[in-house]
Amino acid sequence: MAEVFLFHHAQGLTPGVTAFADVLRREGHTVHTPDLYDGHTFDTLDEGLAYAEKTGFDELLDRGVRTVTDAPAELVYIGFSLGVLPAQKLAQTRPGARGAVFVHSCVPSSAFGTWPARLPVRIHAMEADRLFTDEGDADAAHALVDEAADAELHLYPGDRHLFADNSLPSYDAGATALLLDRTLTFLRSRDADDIDA
Repeated sequence: MAEVFLFHHAQGLTPGVTAFADVLRREGHTVHTPDLYDGHTFDTLDEGLAYAEKTGFDELLDRGVRTVTDAPAELVYIGFSLGVLPAQKLAQTRPGARGAVFVHSCVPSSAFGTWPARLPVRIHAMEADRLFTDEGDADAAHALVDEAADAELHLYPGDRHLFADNSLPSYDAGATALLLDRTLTFLRSRDADDIDA
């Protein structure tokens, strides 16, 4: 089974992020959900982003990187929106990564160097999510698909941003079910035993 670090979005480590991780755990994967907000969660995205800005995005990124200090190298990194920042940095810069899954967001690979040649990545977002389409994430996602040897961009019908968090009003059950199915298929393909066999 895969070992995963799943980084939460700007509203914090909500029950919905934990619920997503729990589905992966029930399939036998080891899933860590670091809390980069020290227990704080927020009812709205604006409140969460204000907290992130006050804390500092560089500080949050550093907190994410520090959470894996004692972890093995062979990890899959998953990020939800803001959590894509540490997930993508670690996937690109920490040797041994088995894969990456970016949900609701994507950063230009140039922010952290270049994309590792053999590292597979899956990107998921709603096709009309303006935070994804209008702020450069969609362009970054398409560029990463062109750059990486094994990359897929999955776009879902709708315009919601944090659609995969079942504790938020933006939750979309159908899209999340498909996201989970695709993520579990991806994690099975990243199983260390299968890769090493």
